[in-house]
Amino acid sequence: MKPNPRHRIRTRLAAAFSLAALLLSAADSAQAAPARPTGTGAAPLPAQLDQLIHAFVSAHPSFPGVTLSVTTPTLTWSGAAGFADRATRKPLTAAAGFRIASVTKTFTAAAILRLVENSKLSLDDPIAQHLSPNTIELLRRGGYQVGAIHVRNLLQHTSGIYDYAGDPAYQTFVVGHPHHRWTHLEQVRFATTRGKPLFRPGSDFHYSDTGYVLLGEILERQTGRSLAAAYRTLLGFGRLGLHHTYLETLEATPAQAGPRAHQYLDTTDTTGFDPSFDLYGGGGLVSTVGDLDRFYRALLDGHVFKKPATLRTMLGNARSHRPGDLGMGIFGESVGREACWHHDGFWGTTVVHCPRVGVTFAITVNQADNFDAAVQALDASVLRIVSRS
Repeated sequence: MKPNPRHRIRTRLAAAFSLAALLLSAADSAQAAPARPTGTGAAPLPAQLDQLIHAFVSAHPSFPGVTLSVTTPTLTWSGAAGFADRATRKPLTAAAGFRIASVTKTFTAAAILRLVENSKLSLDDPIAQHLSPNTIELLRRGGYQVGAIHVRNLLQHTSGIYDYAGDPAYQTFVVGHPHHRWTHLEQVRFATTRGKPLFRPGSDFHYSDTGYVLLGEILERQTGRSLAAAYRTLLGFGRLGLHHTYLETLEATPAQAGPRAHQYLDTTDTTGFDPSFDLYGGGGLVSTVGDLDRFYRALLDGHVFKKPATLRTMLGNARSHRPGDLGMGIFGESVGREACWHHDGFWGTTVVHCPRVGVTFAITVNQADNFDAAVQALDASVLRIVSRS
């Protein structure tokens, strides 16, 4: 059900740029419609973005819809095209909530780093200091030396812990038992019984939801609060205006949150799947493109952490190939000529921040399958339109 690795440390391939050019061509054709008077120059930026996403949906009929939120130094805009529900053909809106899957990892990493700022733990602490005896026992039985795995290894995916979410048997079970209520200990047990340690901690990279489930447990144990409350208090959801973001079934749905968009695995509507298959730190948050745009901008503009050095630690060194220089819950990527930061989620979600041009945007296509190249191209198209306006 989830690719391995589930995120994409993306490069811009020629095919992606070709698709971007096609999308821009379609958008430019739409901009040339009679609704724009001759001689007035390019359409306003909001109109160009709206035309772009409608062209995108037309070019990708397998995607139910797309939502986009964009913030620049002079503009905040969001829009949607297509359907929130294939069955009813209800129109998708930018206010629709959706499961953001692995984009949750950015929130988890930031919350852990806030604990570091508050001197509640150190990145070099062995994870055995912060996990429950039951979790430690499961890891030890699986062959893991919990004294040799540090908090930073979980954050950077360098722990060598097997990824339960990437296991075909896990994926098959989830699809076959969509209403099973998982616990995080079940998922850790699945990882430790299905896979052995992959490498010495800190020596290599292997994307691991298991590691982020452990971080979710650490957040709860160190704060003495639920995971939902830990996110809200450590990251300041209210202060940042994240009024539509919440942990599904682990807390009450906020009053301001709108209905969720339906999200699909091929033709299967997974809206009714119990969210516990991806809920405890590696995924789990429901949000909107507007809230994701807002959070990434606040994070990368320095409004989440108390110390600028904490953000530098989180970002790591994107130019380095050393495991120890990796970022934490966020990855560097190139979008066109811009060096940006991003994370992706399984259900066709991506959030991107490009600091040099001050552009942040979030996209979801509410479709898990085969979205990578199309969303890469849409990334490039969005940045190109915004940059030339």
